[in-house]
Amino acid sequence: MSKVVLVTGCGKGGIGYEYCKAFAEQNCYVFASDISQRMNNVFDLSSSDNIETLELDVSSDESVSSAVNAVVSRHGRIDILINNAGIGSPGPLAELSLETVKKAYEINTLGQLRLVQHVVPHMAAMRSGRIVNVGSVVGKVPTPWAGSYCSSKAAVHAISDTLRVELRPFGIDVILVLPGAIRSNFGNSNMERLQNHEWRLYKQFKDDIAERARASQVGKATDATVFARHVAKKVLRSRPPKQIAFGHMTGLFALLSWSPLWVRDLFFSTRFNLNKTL
Repeated sequence: MSKVVLVTGCGKGGIGYEYCKAFAEQNCYVFASDISQRMNNVFDLSSSDNIETLELDVSSDESVSSAVNAVVSRHGRIDILINNAGIGSPGPLAELSLETVKKAYEINTLGQLRLVQHVVPHMAAMRSGRIVNVGSVVGKVPTPWAGSYCSSKAAVHAISDTLRVELRPFGIDVILVLPGAIRSNFGNSNMERLQNHEWRLYKQFKDDIAERARASQVGKATDATVFARHVAKKVLRSRPPKQIAFGHMTGLFALLSWSPLWVRDLFFSTRFNLNKTL
């Protein structure tokens, strides 16, 4: 029997889009979802026999409930949830608007928990299921100019570690994915968000902030197709891992996570030009 997979944040050019193709290649039946404004970017996935598109806004209880019920009514179950939807929020924390920070948390953190709360009752009834929460290497090692995004992902890590133990009695596995630098449209989206910002205290760092916004998309960033296929194969194992860390720079961030704070601070302050005194 084919696994039924629900993926959030599936716009073309993103990792979610590649997740859908990767799970479909593994003979799963996939529901590719995104917000109404981006459904045109998801539509061509429906040309596959085992991918269906679905409107879903992770920040809306009503939308999440409707989408989950639609999947269950059509197939009777959801075997795997891929909590992929997310947005960047680049900028210095001292100047980034709280509305921007709230939006990042609403989508990156609460959006994942909202899906979990709607999907878990169905999985618990079957005594089986897999929840894949997408965190980030920067959730473990936060960087300058991305504190809002990093902290929203750190919260995802804490939520996932808690859920992994809490959902064990129901036969539900929780898997935390830690992408490194993965080539997608994420960097372009970050740069678009920066266009409307005029920093006051940090105007001299404008170029450095922009560099951080696109940092994951340059150099040897891992291809999103390669990344998604790697994750799909791991998730579908009979005994899936608790964490999947993969992609360019995961080794560096693993090293930094074990390093003394002064080493980490020196690395990032040098990397993003924060050694100067104003």
